[in-house]
Amino acid sequence: MSTDTNNTTPETVTEARTYLLKDLCMLTDIPLRTVRYYIQIGLVDRPVGGTKAARYGAGHLEQLLTVKKWTAAGLALESIRELMHGETPPVEARAKTRGSVAVQSHLTVAGGIELVVDPEAAGLKPEQLRKFFREVTAVYDRIIGDDGSQSEIRR
Repeated sequence: MSTDTNNTTPETVTEARTYLLKDLCMLTDIPLRTVRYYIQIGLVDRPVGGTKAARYGAGHLEQLLTVKKWTAAGLALESIRELMHGETPPVEARAKTRGSVAVQSHLTVAGGIELVVDPEAAGLKPEQLRKFFREVTAVYDRIIGDDGSQSEIRR
């Protein structure tokens, strides 16, 4: 490879090692279909190039080895994704179909006032849901007042 000294970038001077998918699978001892699945769900970055011209670099190799290490340690793929990306992926809303089951929490605030929450759809963890219910109850108590007479909320 010849390089023009007037048009030299770090990429042209030091060519990074790239791999074909089959080579990457051999190096990591991970089946080809599994690697494709990891790419599909976002655990591993997409390759450079398309289809047969797809190339994988050291970053892909490192990602696969990290996933392999954590799966061997017993972590779920969802947990691994959170660890690798530092974020929780958005949960797609599931359409309610016949026979589907949903868990909901009910809070009876007072006679005639009930709050129903689907914690999964709301994205609330149990402690967040408890805090939410405590706050709703506290607001109701401030509105009604201790003696049961209604009062205005002070802002």
